[in-house]
Amino acid sequence: MTSTSATSPAAPAPETTLDKSNSRVQEMFRQIAPRYDLMNHLLSLNIDKYWRSQAIKRLRLIPGKPLLDVCTGTGDLALAMARKAGPGIEVVGSDFCDAMLEIARTKRKPDDPTNEVEFIEADSQALPFPSDKFGCVTVAFGLRNVADTDQGLREMTRVCAPGGQVMVLEFSRPTLIGLRQLYGFYFTSILPRVGQMMARNDKSAYEYLPKSVGLFQDGKELADRMTMAGLTNVKFTPLTFGVATIYEGTKPGRASDE
Repeated sequence: MTSTSATSPAAPAPETTLDKSNSRVQEMFRQIAPRYDLMNHLLSLNIDKYWRSQAIKRLRLIPGKPLLDVCTGTGDLALAMARKAGPGIEVVGSDFCDAMLEIARTKRKPDDPTNEVEFIEADSQALPFPSDKFGCVTVAFGLRNVADTDQGLREMTRVCAPGGQVMVLEFSRPTLIGLRQLYGFYFTSILPRVGQMMARNDKSAYEYLPKSVGLFQDGKELADRMTMAGLTNVKFTPLTFGVATIYEGTKPGRASDE
């Protein structure tokens, strides 16, 4: 797949009909946390691991600069970032659901860069970090769950260092005829039933998932929102025929290794 650049941003359309309130989403993820990893791997046929590996390959590290993964969930991307950055580089994973973070903390390994990853509870709409701190700021499969998408993108941009990278890995809707229909059937008919059966909760988490993907802007529309948040050179790369997409942008200014 080839990357596509975004130009001439248009005003984003409002997201409607889905309850993304902090309290609802936080409680939903608290309930499914114990089986979150199992369900992700099972329902994506393990392709989610490949998608994260592609995101890691695209990281543009600034020497000496710390890294941040927001909406980190159970920490897989943050831990992979630590392995790529190596010892001595600060890596932080933040999420507003502590039940997910508790699982992330158990994945750290002694005598390994992952042991240095700090997992903290924080709302991605109001990150508790100074501006211009992180060389890379990432989010994987979490941006669509943020109540105010644009505020989340603005906060990611704010805490990113000048010259640094903001990266979003998110589900998207394939455009290939046939696959789009098959994907839609799987997401709306198969996934909710299997997911709800295996990860019982009273928030209908696996009905929320396809709805959140279906209502969330993707492709050029999301790239335009990143541009409106203050990023430049925004591009997006579809993965697996467009089932997921990686978006990359740069914060204006000159990179520094101070």
